[in-house]
Amino acid sequence: MGLGVSGVAAAELLLSERSQVTVIDAADNLGLRKEAAKLRKKGAHVILAAHSVPEGVFDVCIVSPGIRSDSDWVRVVEKRGIEVLSELELGATRCACPMLAITGSKGKSTMVKFCGDALALAGKRVEIAGNYGPPLCGVVIKKRTLDWVVVEVSSFQLERVKSFRPVVGVLLNVQPDHLDRHGSMAAYVGMKAGMFNRMIRGDLGVVLDENLSLIKKLSKGANRWLSFGLSDNADYQYQDGKVFFKTVGRGRKAVDFRGTIFANEVLGLMTAAAVAVLRVCGVGAQLIEKVARKYKPLPHRMQIVARKKGVAFINDSKATNLAALAAGIKMCNGPVRLIAGGLLKESKLNFVKKTLVNRVARAYLIGKAAKQMENEWGRSVSCVQCGNIKTAIKSAWSDAKSGDFVLLSPGCASFDQFEDFEDRGRQFTRAVKLLK
Repeated sequence: MGLGVSGVAAAELLLSERSQVTVIDAADNLGLRKEAAKLRKKGAHVILAAHSVPEGVFDVCIVSPGIRSDSDWVRVVEKRGIEVLSELELGATRCACPMLAITGSKGKSTMVKFCGDALALAGKRVEIAGNYGPPLCGVVIKKRTLDWVVVEVSSFQLERVKSFRPVVGVLLNVQPDHLDRHGSMAAYVGMKAGMFNRMIRGDLGVVLDENLSLIKKLSKGANRWLSFGLSDNADYQYQDGKVFFKTVGRGRKAVDFRGTIFANEVLGLMTAAAVAVLRVCGVGAQLIEKVARKYKPLPHRMQIVARKKGVAFINDSKATNLAALAAGIKMCNGPVRLIAGGLLKESKLNFVKKTLVNRVARAYLIGKAAKQMENEWGRSVSCVQCGNIKTAIKSAWSDAKSGDFVLLSPGCASFDQFEDFEDRGRQFTRAVKLLK
């Protein structure tokens, strides 16, 4: 159900097993037609511009993460008694390699890449899968013998799992996100905690120290736990550019991230989780430090796209909620000229106001959320209604001084003005390059 990247990967895996596969998608465009043609050559029945679920006897329905669990199609399938699973679940049932799964509201892709780079440098046979990288089904179909599969897991993918079990699971953070889909913060947190439910003795859960007690109550696994955080109580503590941890009989040790992009509170927390995981996987401190020094940020995630007359232009288009917006601002070590707006995912905007007041010189607002953002923030922070991203960039550049950061960190979804967050980031980058 759905002919996106995960739908194609699931179909190809099932076809490789000689299953009879029917694929449906409500859309119909050139890209989908090309994918449909490839699958038809392999034996799949593909229906584009579908208005309903076809009649027939189906053993299982693999639903793409973009399709809501309460959609009409899913309800029809369930009424027929057909089991509904996610692509992640399908891949997990065929995955014979140990999985390191990483979830959270912010920073998943960065940690997945960091851990993948470190494991590969340590000589481990490793593949990256999930939200970042190919779908898990796309990795499984290769039938490679691996030491680790590092999987980025979203809450959408966890909606329809029943046997997915990582050997190591990481919950980086839980911040308001996708509440329009999950209904409440409690439901969203419960979905994330569910990743640990099928863990067995010897498996490991790694969780932010302030969330650990809640996650342990919500999850049902028999795994052991490690915590990370900023406090002395955390098993892995980030402090002043270093991650500290205790060793048996050898006292307190540290991994040094000073001088790297990770030497700040936001990414420092991620590195604390990464050190916890990588030490369990047999990766030493010196190698972790080497990976940090060489690390290049992923596109659209605090990516410096230009420097002009002492002004840094940063593409953080992946920041699609307000907590991510605040995190991006905190990572800038100078006055911020913030470009924000789009389609809001949440209704409470005031919790980021303190960060804005302390660090933002002016906010340049775009998209449908622009008026609401100005209404909530305008008395505390200078706000300019810009309408579109090109106008926002020109206005910010006109105001900027040497040492400023022009930061695209929208805090919103992109679909009011762009195809997706990547399109938004590309348009930002192109417009910045044209500035004179």
